[in-house]
Amino acid sequence: AAHSVTIGRLRSESQTYFPAKTGKPAWCDERFNFQATFLQCLAKHVPNIYSAEMDPLLEKQEEMVQAAILYPLECYLFGEDPDIFLEKLQQSGTSQLCGKVFKGGETTYSCRDCAVDPTCVLCMDCFQNSIHKNHRYKMHSSTGGGFCDCGDTEAWKAGPLCTKHEPGASGSAKENSECQLNEEIMEHSRRVFPSVIKYIVDMLIWEEEKELPPELTTREKVDSYYCVLFNDEHHSYDHVIYSLQRALGCELGEAQLHTTAIDKEGRRAVKAGHYASCQEAKEEIKRHSENVSQRPLHVEVLHADVMAHQKFALRLGSWLNKLMSYSSDFRQIFCQICLKEEAGSEKPCFISKLMLWDAKLHKGARKVLHELIFSSFFMEMEYKKLFAVEFVKYYKALQKEYISDDHDRVLSVTALSVQMFTVPTLARHLIEEQNVITIITETLLEVLPEYLDKNDKFNFQGYSQDKLNRVYAVIYDLRYVLVSKPTLWTDRLRERFLDGFVSFLRILTCMQGMEEIKRQIGQHIEVDPDWEAAIAIQMQLKNILLMFQEWCACDEELLLKAYRECHKAVMRCSTNGRSREKTVFHLCGHTLESRPYRVSADPVSIHLPLSRTLAGLHVRLSKTGTISRLHEFVSPEEFQVELLIEYPLRCLVLVAQVAAEMWRRNGLSLISQVFYYQDVKCREEMYDKDIIMLQIGASLMDPNQFLLLILQRYELADAFKKIKPTKDQDLIKQCNVLIEEMLQILIYVVGERYVPGVSNVTKEDVIMREIIHLLCIEPMAHSAITKSLPENENNETGLENVIDKVATFKKPGVSGHGVYELKDECLKEFNMFFYHYTKTQHSKAEHTQKKRRKQENRDEALPPPPPPDFSPAFSNVVRILNCDVMMHILRTILQRAVELETHLWTEAMIQMVLHLLSLGLLEEKQQLQTSPEEEVTFDFYHKATRMGSSALNAVSVLTLLERLKRVPQLEAQKDTVNWILQMFDTVKRLREKSSLTTVAATSGSEATKGDESTQDKEKAERKRKAEAARLHRQKIMAQMSALQRNFIETHKLLYENTLEAQGKEDAIMEEESMSSTIDCSKIALGPKRGPSVAEKEVLTCILCQEEQEVKLESAAMVLSACVQKSTALTQNRSRILELSGDTLDPLFMHPDLPCGTHTGSCGHVMHAACWQKYFEAMQLNFRQRLHVEQIFDLENGEYLCPLCKSLCNTVIPIVPLQAQKINSEDAEAVAQILSLARWLEIIIVRISGYSVKNAEGEKENLPAFTNKGMGNSALEFHSILSFGVQSSVKYSSSIKEMLILFATTIYRVGLKVAPNEADYRIPMMTWSTCAFTIQCIENLLETEGKPLFGSLQNRQHSGLKALVQFAAAQRTTSPQVLIQKHLVRLLGVLLPNFKAEDTPSLLEVDMFHVLVGVVLSFPSLYWEDAVDLQPSSISSAYNHLYLFHLTTLAHITQIVVSSLPFYSFSFVYCSCFGQDIPGWFVWDCVKKGIMPYLRSAALFFHYLLGVSPPEELLQVSEEGQFKALCSYLSLPTNLFLLFQEYWDTVNPLLQRWCTDPVVLSSLKGKSIAIRYPRKRNSLIELPEDYSCLLNQASQFRCPRSSDDEQKHPVLCLFCGAMLCSQNTCCQELVNGEELGACTSHALQCGAGVCMFLKIRECKVVLIEGKTRGCLYPAPYLDEYGETDPGLKRGNPLHLCRERYRKLHLLWQQHCIIEEIARSQETNQIFFGFNWQLL
Repeated sequence: AAHSVTIGRLRSESQTYFPAKTGKPAWCDERFNFQATFLQCLAKHVPNIYSAEMDPLLEKQEEMVQAAILYPLECYLFGEDPDIFLEKLQQSGTSQLCGKVFKGGETTYSCRDCAVDPTCVLCMDCFQNSIHKNHRYKMHSSTGGGFCDCGDTEAWKAGPLCTKHEPGASGSAKENSECQLNEEIMEHSRRVFPSVIKYIVDMLIWEEEKELPPELTTREKVDSYYCVLFNDEHHSYDHVIYSLQRALGCELGEAQLHTTAIDKEGRRAVKAGHYASCQEAKEEIKRHSENVSQRPLHVEVLHADVMAHQKFALRLGSWLNKLMSYSSDFRQIFCQICLKEEAGSEKPCFISKLMLWDAKLHKGARKVLHELIFSSFFMEMEYKKLFAVEFVKYYKALQKEYISDDHDRVLSVTALSVQMFTVPTLARHLIEEQNVITIITETLLEVLPEYLDKNDKFNFQGYSQDKLNRVYAVIYDLRYVLVSKPTLWTDRLRERFLDGFVSFLRILTCMQGMEEIKRQIGQHIEVDPDWEAAIAIQMQLKNILLMFQEWCACDEELLLKAYRECHKAVMRCSTNGRSREKTVFHLCGHTLESRPYRVSADPVSIHLPLSRTLAGLHVRLSKTGTISRLHEFVSPEEFQVELLIEYPLRCLVLVAQVAAEMWRRNGLSLISQVFYYQDVKCREEMYDKDIIMLQIGASLMDPNQFLLLILQRYELADAFKKIKPTKDQDLIKQCNVLIEEMLQILIYVVGERYVPGVSNVTKEDVIMREIIHLLCIEPMAHSAITKSLPENENNETGLENVIDKVATFKKPGVSGHGVYELKDECLKEFNMFFYHYTKTQHSKAEHTQKKRRKQENRDEALPPPPPPDFSPAFSNVVRILNCDVMMHILRTILQRAVELETHLWTEAMIQMVLHLLSLGLLEEKQQLQTSPEEEVTFDFYHKATRMGSSALNAVSVLTLLERLKRVPQLEAQKDTVNWILQMFDTVKRLREKSSLTTVAATSGSEATKGDESTQDKEKAERKRKAEAARLHRQKIMAQMSALQRNFIETHKLLYENTLEAQGKEDAIMEEESMSSTIDCSKIALGPKRGPSVAEKEVLTCILCQEEQEVKLESAAMVLSACVQKSTALTQNRSRILELSGDTLDPLFMHPDLPCGTHTGSCGHVMHAACWQKYFEAMQLNFRQRLHVEQIFDLENGEYLCPLCKSLCNTVIPIVPLQAQKINSEDAEAVAQILSLARWLEIIIVRISGYSVKNAEGEKENLPAFTNKGMGNSALEFHSILSFGVQSSVKYSSSIKEMLILFATTIYRVGLKVAPNEADYRIPMMTWSTCAFTIQCIENLLETEGKPLFGSLQNRQHSGLKALVQFAAAQRTTSPQVLIQKHLVRLLGVLLPNFKAEDTPSLLEVDMFHVLVGVVLSFPSLYWEDAVDLQPSSISSAYNHLYLFHLTTLAHITQIVVSSLPFYSFSFVYCSCFGQDIPGWFVWDCVKKGIMPYLRSAALFFHYLLGVSPPEELLQVSEEGQFKALCSYLSLPTNLFLLFQEYWDTVNPLLQRWCTDPVVLSSLKGKSIAIRYPRKRNSLIELPEDYSCLLNQASQFRCPRSSDDEQKHPVLCLFCGAMLCSQNTCCQELVNGEELGACTSHALQCGAGVCMFLKIRECKVVLIEGKTRGCLYPAPYLDEYGETDPGLKRGNPLHLCRERYRKLHLLWQQHCIIEEIARSQETNQIFFGFNWQLL
């Protein structure tokens, strides 16, 4: 209970409130009138409690309510301490219905296997604990206001209860788990509830603004009012805020608070004061919120007491709501009181009053009311039924209120209909007792009267979208009622259903022929009429029409009666316009009398729901066989089949004329309507039914009459009468298209039999055929197939049941989706003229199938597959094929083709004629095979082989076909013609066989032989051609490769020198390995250093295409590159990155690598000059097009690489590698003298000397690092030069310029500061980015399991090479004194002599960064005033060796100190490593820990010096790799030997290192140092099943907001933080800008670059900085290998490891920015999104 805390304190208080001696409130006394006392109590306390409405103290109010009213009330009700009592009730078990009410955005689950219909859903908890978790479930986001159906046995075919709600689950094993309340409590509640409920109802529907009911007015009236603003759905957030600021003069923040509260609660007091001042505020607000297009805001002035009581009424509502959840008895008493009508009065009961008032209530009140209904009525089945009856009683009024209301459907009481209408028993009861179908259909007619025209037809011109959306809600209710078909029919049910059906026919009558259109002639239509509304209603009604037909088909009597009613309705709509005279049309000796009508001149409509419903019923009559009784209900005279098919035929002709471009001047609206007419969303109740209607016509009319009618309606009578047509090309073309369209319809009428009822097929067969034809076009994804199949009322397509019979599934790769491929055995089902193909699909499918047959070396004929037999009712349709008019049509067209009247026929026409011939022959063949010849009256063969009747058609079809083979334009149809001729033969033999059985044997075999021989000949011919083609191809290929070889020979030089020669590195390596068998040359450091391979680099500029060799003195060549900050290597994201770079000192990198600067390149080369021109041109272009938002930020130097469109923000100058050879004798000589100790002394002297010079008098006191026996005398300032120097390298001015430019970019991006070429931190940043980029690449190679060398992509290789060479060269552009200073600070870490105050301890620096820094800055020690010197090869070899050895020793110490427990401290003092720690453990730690450092060092020295690495580093192997690294880097394989070798020098260093306070505290175990090797980063672990993520999201509560509104939770994939996105509650101010939660998190977590998963939408979001981002497919796939953005399909999703890995690589390769730029370039529409508020 919510108030347990305050009870002790309140005991004493409660007695003071009530005038009773016992301390019980007065209402406990039986003599008292409970109601009066209750109201008195309320009148006294309520206004005091809710006195401060402007800024209420919610906790305080709640405490006072509990103390003064609720606690005493509960005490009275339960007769004991409320907490104890409710606890007991809670223990005694709960209802088996779950009853959870969904909030907007919550995830709901439906089971496709067990749910009765898709509206049956489970909440997250019930689903996780139910059997449905392993079924085919669907996930969806709730719009709010639904109800969990767990425990409702009518909603589930199986598994209605989850484990939590099963009886006995909550501890009580009793069958009746609800404990009965005792009589006394029941008695009390019967006394308390009526008063409470009456008070709530009275207060909620109270209309007086100034007065209260007399029983609640106790004190004299105070002049205290509130100006209250109400919510509506018309005004935007910003508009309300603006109006409030203007009207009340308040601050933005306050206005935002008000607006948020209004949006949430539905109303809010925005001003308190006297009546007059509030009234004035009201007028002001209205004035400011009104404009041309909008009504003003709804504002009221309420008396403070009225406001208080209304507020308390809602509080009581939620109190009741809580009580309901405890006991069924409370619920029942509550429902009884709510439903009780006052005796003798006409007034509705309490609950109906509230429902009828619903549209006038504000949002908050509605929520409380709906929750009350959910927790009471919907938890008790019998009361749910009674509630439904009340609901239907007032249905019309409620829906009308809703339609004129402006709140969302979720907030309307009408939204509860789905909870009642979808319960099968309840729906049945409502149909029988309340006539609910009729009520709903009448409501529909009553809310749409303004759209009826003078003929009582709908016309939705100038409709309001909002209103129609509300009307759809009524249509949905109809769908809910019909969703489950009854199994048992009673007379009453039949009668009521039929009433409803007849009422529904009235709506269809208003739609039949609505929105007629007339062909525009002369000028184009001025305004496109509104067509969307009519089509949208058609879509809404599609499933309802099908459901009505299904319901009718359940019962024979019903079906016939419904058919009669529907037929009458069609006739009523068709008879008008009877009066006109008839026209007569003769052809082939047949005549037709018909009404004069031309689609091209008279009005025509595409909407014919009545005719189509009749067609549907007719098919169902045929299917059930009831059609035999039809004459009892509709007499043949009344039937008038010509009239029935007239309108559908007109509609089909309209479509044909649109295709022939005769309606071009009618604009787009007609094209759109025709599109939907045939589209999968509408075709079942439009196009398909029109074809069926023609089939009905063909089965009942004389075939010749039928065809004449069709010719007449297609306006083709003249075309087949031999009247010479005009010369007008356009008219001829029109006529040709119309002939094609007509032939196509004839093919469909005869050949399309896959409808249950038209032939004997099942629904499965139909779906299989649809899928086969879709897959004949191309392999398709599951979702694409689903979209192309019609859905039934449960949104199912039936695809899963049959797909495996016809197709095989192919899994997807790392991108793309899985597809289904058709099984070979289904290819024979392919029908080129499938009636659901669009024109493009038809040609695509034909092309694909012909191509396939060609590849299989078969003929290209694609004859129709044998169709199934018509059912008896439709068996006459085939007579169309062999009637005179059809023969005339076929002959005429063939003759035109043979006589080469090219303008009068087209190839498509011939194809269709051949198809019709094939159909006729197939039909005859099938009939002959199944029944004896005498009975087969279908004589297609005779008709086709006979001469024509009139002189001009004196040739038979057969002869024409023979001649057709010789027409050159019809080469492509040759195979088909041959196939038909063979069919003629086959049918002929079947005919003869039956008449001359004896002769047949011999002649038959000969015939087949002859037949076979021609076939064989053709096959052999085909084979020969294929072989010839193959040889020809071979010959050409041979010629080409010869030419190529020749070219390569002549241009050999070119091939060797270009960068483009692939595998360049490998080539060098091969040369190396050939030349030197001994591996000693592959050493990078020290006197044994191998030769560096200097290659002549000739590169081509991608902008001017000119080649140039890279030389020091020539103009600079550059690589496009992108510098970005990165946290890809750190484990510790909680370190807040310093946002300001002004004070940051980047010389030392923390070993955690918290934030580095990464430089990546796309590897494309340009001349520096070309690049500068390109960049300036971009800037100029941008300035001219200011209104276009750019993807890249030119101010910050960004541009897209001209070739690959990667995002870049700088260029790296390409500096050639200086080849250096070492003379081995010299090296030997030097080795004798230059030991590490001696080298150190020389350095120290040199540095001290410099400092003396620089200090000019101020002597820095540097302790001399003396060694035994060797005085300082022997060494002097210049002795460093004695081991070899050479003059410094000179760079051309353009290279220098580029060096400075690139270094400045690194400095600017890495530190986020303004560029400054002279800043002292530029060299540090250069070394830092070099080291960090190498570490990133090493990390990447390790995670991908690739070898260290030879496996880099070309772009990484050239980028890294340029970067290292640049870093080495950059030193020359800075003052050497500066570099020396940095060097001394770096050496301070290694040599404690140089230690200054700011030198960090050994454990606080990353050693690889130190190594890169010291190696690159060391040459600055050779600088002299007069000459520019640099160390010679030998000097630098030793420098590198000793610097590397020193850093390695320091790193080993780091590893040991950080990985051993603190007692390893002893190792400093004893020369052997710690006695008490096993040696193998130390060795293991060191070896594992040092690997990344050694690998990075190898990469660094390889790219710096160009010495080829040993073979072992070109493959992946643990052991070999370590040895090879040691040899390449001149280290002993037992690293501890280093200590031994240099012990004298190292010992004092160790002493000094380990006495550092930081090291000491780590050794003592007080502080934790970074362990080595560092943990490699990966994206967070995601659960296998997506529903787990949704579960996590549903438990997510925004840390900053108190309400339980659902948020948009997003998950950071870098660190796993769950954030509340796109919500004002979590926006932060960073540097004065409002940033959303994701953007501000990204700044800390990924230095501005981050990757999030939007959990409710199943999308990944990549963001960079504040202004850029893009969506990326989530790594979750359904079983069909498809992602599901927005959870639209809702199939179960599982994690795809490969795709998640791809996301990981995107991050680790630093390609997120590139991905965003690419995506934004392709979808430029996405700029509407404000990324910084994400």
